[in-house]
Amino acid sequence: MQTTVLHTDEPEHLHRAVAEATRLLKAGEIVAMPTETVYGLAADALNADAVAKVFAAKERPAFDPLIVHLPTKQSLNDVADVPESIRKTVIQLIERFWPGPLTLILPKKACIPDIVTSGMPTVAVRMSSHPIFKRIVQELGRPLAAPSANRFGSISPTSASAVVAELDGRIPLVIDGGACLHGIESTIIKIEPAEPKPMITILRPGPIIPDDLKQYGRLQRHQKHLVNEVSEAPGQLASHYAPRTPLRLLESPKDFIPEHGKKYALLSFCGDADDGYVDLTDWHQIMILSPGNGKLPEAAVRFFYALRELDHSGADEIIAEPLHEHGLGIAMMDRLRRAAAKF
Repeated sequence: MQTTVLHTDEPEHLHRAVAEATRLLKAGEIVAMPTETVYGLAADALNADAVAKVFAAKERPAFDPLIVHLPTKQSLNDVADVPESIRKTVIQLIERFWPGPLTLILPKKACIPDIVTSGMPTVAVRMSSHPIFKRIVQELGRPLAAPSANRFGSISPTSASAVVAELDGRIPLVIDGGACLHGIESTIIKIEPAEPKPMITILRPGPIIPDDLKQYGRLQRHQKHLVNEVSEAPGQLASHYAPRTPLRLLESPKDFIPEHGKKYALLSFCGDADDGYVDLTDWHQIMILSPGNGKLPEAAVRFFYALRELDHSGADEIIAEPLHEHGLGIAMMDRLRRAAAKF
């Protein structure tokens, strides 16, 4: 299969890209396109045969469910049954955060094929705020199942070139919409009735941080990592988001003992020598997430790009500094722990 890349930098290019993506999706094909988080590999969520192509292209196991992206807020009622006990909270959340990087786990309707939800009775739903994704899904007029556009378990792509590096020859079309805004996958939550406030469980941390959610319910963090089991939400396997190069999360620089002849690369938060990592060894390559600033939003945007660069650097092992576990740091540390778990 030949993979075509269509650009969107001019109005006529955008019009052509949207038309071709919509045509392919209507025909039951799969298309990679940008969201505000990472690039997604989209298929008509109501077409089981089309969704099967996503699993095949990604080599994704059938027990890992997909997120369904909606064309409008009203489309939620087409794919999910919102229990009356949490309806008020769901409405509050989607009015506040949709379109945007918040995914809700809700009971699914029969129209959603089992392949999308891995046989689970629930479906993960969100509405993307990316203008290109929104235009395509609204033109199609149907929900899209769209996990990250990479081979299963590897680093999520935040650019069209990263998608091509992962899936060239496996998919018919990539829509190049430039770099993604957030650079890290959506926050996934489930809501359960409770008094005096509903319980909100963060299944996967992301751009919508706990401080954003706390006014809507009592928060708890889901800690269970599932391996080779059906998961209640996408991206829950312990080895998700991993580079092919072994990665070690080094909690303290004192724990680093380099092996002779081994090439090490460093993933640094802000490149500050006072943190004790930059001068540990003669690094083969260093990637800094927020040079000199230590700003978590900037670090999140560069996160997967930096991991991919280090993965291609020729190093034998990637050493990652820990980040502050608040705000977006929670999401990035979650991804680092999953990446390290592969090894």
